[in-house]
Amino acid sequence: MSKRSPRKFERRERDFYPTPLAAVSPLIPHLRGVRTFAEPCCGDGKLVRHLESFGLRCVYAGDIASGLDALALTVADCNGADAIITNTPYSRELMHRLIEHFRRITRMTWLLLPADWMHNRQAAPFLPSCTDVVSVGRVRWFEGTKMSSMENFAWYRFDAHHSAGPILHARDSASLSSRVGLCAHCGKPYRPRRSDARFCGDTCRQRAHRNRLVVTSRDVRG
Repeated sequence: MSKRSPRKFERRERDFYPTPLAAVSPLIPHLRGVRTFAEPCCGDGKLVRHLESFGLRCVYAGDIASGLDALALTVADCNGADAIITNTPYSRELMHRLIEHFRRITRMTWLLLPADWMHNRQAAPFLPSCTDVVSVGRVRWFEGTKMSSMENFAWYRFDAHHSAGPILHARDSASLSSRVGLCAHCGKPYRPRRSDARFCGDTCRQRAHRNRLVVTSRDVRG
């Protein structure tokens, strides 16, 4: 059984499948530094309520319109939210349009998607800007049933300024310390040891410092 399975359950209009708490809990340890969020595909608001129960604050909540004219595609700034966190419709065309739009308007976007999405050829243009994938496992979408999805799911984090691809995090993994970053001097991908790290090593840090001194010296002489 999956969200898209017509054999067990008829597919719901606009892919309206409220997000269960069990699918949200694995994400929480990876939201360090996130205080506010936007939910542009909120449906009945269940995901908003789950996230707020963990102390986060929703500063924007909206929903999609029917078909490809998604209201979520018109959102401009999400009221300054630290991150977009949402469970998008699973129509690939709409999903991909939403990914493109969200990564343009915020530095951090978390989307709940099928785990095997990343293995699809259509995902290739989006994976370089994906920083992290957090495994969730199978999700029970339908209340009142003991049946879980036939698909595994995962949270995908997108950052428009990232281009080194994702790090995979197993279930119950609580750290993003292995996230890949880009060195501010040489531009090569590396794994920062601190959240505020900007350089891949001492050499690049020293070269960047020397370059700043040269520029400053020229400005003073000029």
